[in-house]
Amino acid sequence: MASFHSYDPAQGHGLPHDPIKAIIAPRPIGWVSSLDEDGRANLAPYSFFNIFCSAPPILIFGSEGRKDSVSNIEATGEFVYNLATRRQAGAMNISSGAFSAGVDEFAEAGLEKLASEMVGPPRVGGAPASLECKLIEIKELVDLEGNRLARELVIGQVVRVHIDTDYLADGLFDIEKAGTIARCGYRGDYAEVSSVFEMLRPVIER
Repeated sequence: MASFHSYDPAQGHGLPHDPIKAIIAPRPIGWVSSLDEDGRANLAPYSFFNIFCSAPPILIFGSEGRKDSVSNIEATGEFVYNLATRRQAGAMNISSGAFSAGVDEFAEAGLEKLASEMVGPPRVGGAPASLECKLIEIKELVDLEGNRLARELVIGQVVRVHIDTDYLADGLFDIEKAGTIARCGYRGDYAEVSSVFEMLRPVIER
């Protein structure tokens, strides 16, 4: 019979490191570009990220504490999601640094800016795909007792999609060729998509 380490998160996990981020993994990386009110570019990765609606496509990312990205998006109502891959993992990691407001992480990471079409923030040059987004809502998180957590959700709708055609095969986006990476918890753990398998939903006859 299996043995379980069970705990109440409010009381502490009793382990050398918090396992939550490793259990809920891999997580897509929201590599988000934005502009501040003065038009200065910002780029930062967020591992609390995913798509929550497909029609229309709606993306959500969570920020632990008020970061430049959130302030920029609140001010301008726009951002871009850029696909993070193994080839650009080093640049993505550089962009995660705690730079001062107004510092251009594109320049710090040696990344090219590509012009967007529907929003102001630039896309990441070399990213196999980018999604231009407009802000729907910034929602502050609270706990069960209603206490504010200084954690925010940014909800945006995709208004323009860009796919590098080198990563299209028979009309399908080739995630293996792209080398998409994901966050896997603990300090610097990441995974790269190197294989996929297909499993279709069963057809239930009634």
